[in-house]
Amino acid sequence: MNSDVAAREVAREQEYVDTVYSQLDKAALSAQELAKEGLARGRIGNEGGLVERDAMVFQAARRMATLDAAHEGLVFGRLDMGAQVSDVPRYIGRIGLRDDNYDVLLIDWRAPAAAVFYQATLADPQGVVRRRILRSKGVHVLGVEDDLLDPEDPAAESLPIVGEGALLAQLSKARDRSMHSIVATIQAEQDRAIRAPNKGVVSISGGPGTGKTVVALHRAAYLLYADRRRYERGGVLVVGPSGVFMRYIERVLPSLGETAVALRSLGEVVDGVRATRRDEPAVAEVKGSAAMAEVLRRTSRQAVPDAPREFRVFYRDDVIVLGPRELGGLRRQLLSMGLRNRSTTRVASTLIDAMWRQVRSERGRDRTKEEFAEEMRTSDAFLEFAAAWWPRLDAPTVLGWLRDPDFLARVSEGVLDDESVRVLSKSWGDSLSVDDVALLDELRYLLGDPPIVNTGSVDDDYLAEEDASLHELWTASDREYAGPRGWAPPTNRVEDDGFAHVLVDEAQDLTPMQWRMVGRRGRGATWTIVGDLAQSSWPVPAESAAARAEALGDKPRHDFHLSTNYRNSSEIYDFAAEYAERVGLDADLPDAVRSTGIAPAQLHVDDLEGAVHEHLADLAGSLAGTVGIVVPTARLGEVTRWVSSWPEFAEETGTPDSRIVVLTGLDTKGLEFDGIVVVQPQEIEDEAPTGKATLYVVYTRATQRMVTLTS
Repeated sequence: MNSDVAAREVAREQEYVDTVYSQLDKAALSAQELAKEGLARGRIGNEGGLVERDAMVFQAARRMATLDAAHEGLVFGRLDMGAQVSDVPRYIGRIGLRDDNYDVLLIDWRAPAAAVFYQATLADPQGVVRRRILRSKGVHVLGVEDDLLDPEDPAAESLPIVGEGALLAQLSKARDRSMHSIVATIQAEQDRAIRAPNKGVVSISGGPGTGKTVVALHRAAYLLYADRRRYERGGVLVVGPSGVFMRYIERVLPSLGETAVALRSLGEVVDGVRATRRDEPAVAEVKGSAAMAEVLRRTSRQAVPDAPREFRVFYRDDVIVLGPRELGGLRRQLLSMGLRNRSTTRVASTLIDAMWRQVRSERGRDRTKEEFAEEMRTSDAFLEFAAAWWPRLDAPTVLGWLRDPDFLARVSEGVLDDESVRVLSKSWGDSLSVDDVALLDELRYLLGDPPIVNTGSVDDDYLAEEDASLHELWTASDREYAGPRGWAPPTNRVEDDGFAHVLVDEAQDLTPMQWRMVGRRGRGATWTIVGDLAQSSWPVPAESAAARAEALGDKPRHDFHLSTNYRNSSEIYDFAAEYAERVGLDADLPDAVRSTGIAPAQLHVDDLEGAVHEHLADLAGSLAGTVGIVVPTARLGEVTRWVSSWPEFAEETGTPDSRIVVLTGLDTKGLEFDGIVVVQPQEIEDEAPTGKATLYVVYTRATQRMVTLTS
């Protein structure tokens, strides 16, 4: 195919793309007019006008956001069907558009009519003769890549075929600091997972580089398209391993025209809380274990450490005393009635009942119980005692009780061994860790905490009124604690409607306590679960599997396995696969489809800092995309200082700082880079019981080149 034919084909496609963008501009103008009309309705001066205003402005804003998000790469595909199917090409894009006569200009990639774009193959063309992918930047078509799927069809004779294949062209692109959609190059096995039934649980497994994450995100966009009323109203929650990862993927769904999604790392799942600090592996193993659920259950039922231990009052001829024994029995009685904070209104009456039983004198019995109760309820001493003995508790306060070693030992007896108690006792920092967030969530449900306003701070004041938790918080991200009105004493849990769909990425890393936390947000949801057991950083897979099964319940399962590695060059993945086999990992080894001819370099060096500088400069200077420096956790600060102290670095390489990132092994989960420098790989392997799996993950992050440095 000569360049003149390719240029002519690009020019033809540009004409059509110009027509589509012109219609997009008309649609945007129409949305703006709708917003203006809505604002005008609000000036009518009656309630109906205000309702119409809000509805119209909301719809207009949503439509404008969708049109704006779809602008880049709006048209990316074309299908030329066989002679007996249709002689009119179908154009596929990020959203659907019609012309002024309501004829289809552009088919939304999620529509059933577009499915064949991803599912047609040489073996089963499904009526497609030529599949074309348009490569664009902004409104300009830069090139086209064609697949001839049915050369025997008579229509094939008149269709020029351009390019060397869209998928390999996409795979060779340089990476930047964000994940991008693969909407133009979705492969058939990926498409089957994306369009799976919207019931139950879809599990997407596969080795490194198979596109599990981006396929799952495209599935979320597909569900919002296929059943928008359900999923937009209920909300979609996407949970990932770290803040770094969430920033990496945050552009994918908006680029597909979807914004009704809450993206949260495991340290941000609980409204009002944000944690980024990670515990040492030994600490994380204790905090994440299923045994912590029992420790926290016991903790939630303990007497308040600073509460008064006795109340004494003289009533007519009787001395009434509530001592530790009586108060202990009353505490158990109140806890049997349901969640602790929900029992607050019963405290006064329960105390008064117990006190009235001690009134035995004739003068005391001259009065009725109602008169006695009225006197107590107007007594400052009684009210102060009741408030101090049974205060409304918040989860951070109760979690703080575990800082006391004696208290921790008491509630852990028979549940945690002595070493676990010792490790846990030394773990509490000034700020919450990522693993603390699941513990906090457990306590909120055990206590019956009121909702927290989502401001990002754990120190927000809690709502104090008895019915505060019944207030409506209806935003997609604030619904977790706004479930059915009231509590559920029989199960002693706060029931929770949660989200309509929950997507969990790197699911193999969730601890049992994190599965309990995420599971509460998806009791009635459909799920997408993404993971690879060989990459797990959780050392007790059976315990995590049991917690996952409990979180998902008896929902029907649909399993999909991805078998092709699109990320790594074959040289890099062969290196990673050989390591996995050598250290005994039961790894899922997909086929890598691309080769660069450059094998990873394993170097032993005397000057580690100088070697990092040298090879970082080499990679950043020779590669167009991002470069990662992966280090043991203990060396993160040290290596970060090395890189930041090289003012001449940007001058030598011409590399902006944003292309370079220093990360620990765990922080690389789900990410990819054009090049990677791995510093002290043996230390990464040795820093945790699951260090071999972590290092295997690190070895599968690079798309082009990798260097390992050992001093």
